[in-house]
Amino acid sequence: MSNRDVLGALEATYGPQLANWPTDAYEFLVWWHCGYPASDERCAKGWESLRRAVGIGPEQLLAASPSKLASALKPGGMVPELRAMRLKEIAERVQSEFGGDLLGALRAMPLDRARKALKKFSNIADPGADRILLFAGISPIAAIPSNCPHVLVRIELGAERENYGVTYKEAQRMIEAAVPAKFEGRQRAYLLLKVHGQQTCKLKNPKCSTCAVAERCAFAAGKTRGRAVS
Repeated sequence: MSNRDVLGALEATYGPQLANWPTDAYEFLVWWHCGYPASDERCAKGWESLRRAVGIGPEQLLAASPSKLASALKPGGMVPELRAMRLKEIAERVQSEFGGDLLGALRAMPLDRARKALKKFSNIADPGADRILLFAGISPIAAIPSNCPHVLVRIELGAERENYGVTYKEAQRMIEAAVPAKFEGRQRAYLLLKVHGQQTCKLKNPKCSTCAVAERCAFAAGKTRGRAVS
């Protein structure tokens, strides 16, 4: 079974997946700071509260008082005051450095420069930058979900690496080899790996006994051999 077949098996299990976050580059940065610790559920709660109470545009964020922003962000979790400050910083940078149009500015840049520009924002490292570049339609890069780069590496190699960066790069290479550099295909791969890592192939206590690709997975095979030996 190739990695394409793995993705097909995952889609047969979980169904077609859709991004449940804003795909615009600026809006994603706002959404990402709407929850802490960041998760889809917490960010969504903070995002909806912020939209109702303040709005999400740079002008709206800059005009709101820190206390009003913090109050709006409370449904998203911890440290709302810090997240309010981060949102003001994001809005100020987008206005002053990108003329209020972050997406347009990124599309006009070479890819390496666009990634560097994104990584200057708080809490955006390579995985976050790659996610924005892919889903905002800037580059069909082989982005990998930040909290589960181990999924493909386990399937192919039996275990993730001790170094997170190495695991991430290996997973990227696997996607690059298996999925053509088109937005639809690589977004599909990202979303399927994300749901599988969250629901089944968890970093701790993975549910190999119910995994749709266990027969293809080197990690699951290793666990089975270990049980046989014991």
